[in-house]
Amino acid sequence: MSEDLAIPSLFNVKGKIVLVTGGGVGIGKMIATGFARNGATVYIAARKEPQLKEAVEDIKQVATGKIHYIVANVGSKAGCDALISDFKKREAKLHILVNNSGITWGGPYNDFPEEKGWDNVFNVNVKSIFYMTAGLSDYLIKDSTSTDPGRVINISSTASVIPHSEGELSADGNGTWSYQPSKAAVNHLTSQLAVKLAPSFVTVNAILPGVFPSKMSAFGLKTSGDKIVSRQPMGASALSFYLNATTDRKQGRVGGPGDMAGLALFLASPASAHITGQHIITDGGARLFSKL
Repeated sequence: MSEDLAIPSLFNVKGKIVLVTGGGVGIGKMIATGFARNGATVYIAARKEPQLKEAVEDIKQVATGKIHYIVANVGSKAGCDALISDFKKREAKLHILVNNSGITWGGPYNDFPEEKGWDNVFNVNVKSIFYMTAGLSDYLIKDSTSTDPGRVINISSTASVIPHSEGELSADGNGTWSYQPSKAAVNHLTSQLAVKLAPSFVTVNAILPGVFPSKMSAFGLKTSGDKIVSRQPMGASALSFYLNATTDRKQGRVGGPGDMAGLALFLASPASAHITGQHIITDGGARLFSKL
């Protein structure tokens, strides 16, 4: 019998159990909403319980699956272990792990702080992905097959492939010196984990978002939103973009919930069961037109 290629079958996540770190706001909330809307049981985890409660109530408005929260801090191995332990008390299987928790720090080139600027950024952005994935591998591997594998989705950034650290997303005189290399590390760790877990029927892929509304982009969108949006190439021809033409040019846009949820749903559905170790950019083509 041939495979069912109907959309409801190819993109089905109903009944899957999902854990999204950093799921209370921004990109994490977009992804969690997409899964809950389509029948998955979703757990969101973050440090701030009020944000988690608010997110759960928002997501419930559209959910056809269940939505829960766990208060956790993945900034250390102990924090990751505590989240893993709490989750394992509630479920016997995990189908989809979304490692979304991330932070950034802006500071001057000649006085960039070590602990908050470097150590904490790498702890949350890189180490947490390793410890969360390693600690939940047994749950991801359980009952997984080549056609229905466990899934790990790591949220990286186009900052991992664009080396500019000073711009609209940080204050004048400051740069996000540790954020770019931390996200580059996420990409390579994604490849490492894909190699490790493929024999156990678990796929590991990374999403590299461009500018999306989130806590990290809030400063830039507030202070330079019009400028940032004007640089989004979707809606503009390449020639008009490079010539800074202002006529006959449709307005571009930053990323939205459908862009993020759609890609995450794809990477967790039967349609992507044969895809692993990939770093997928979703930025409307902005990095192709960067003139910085």
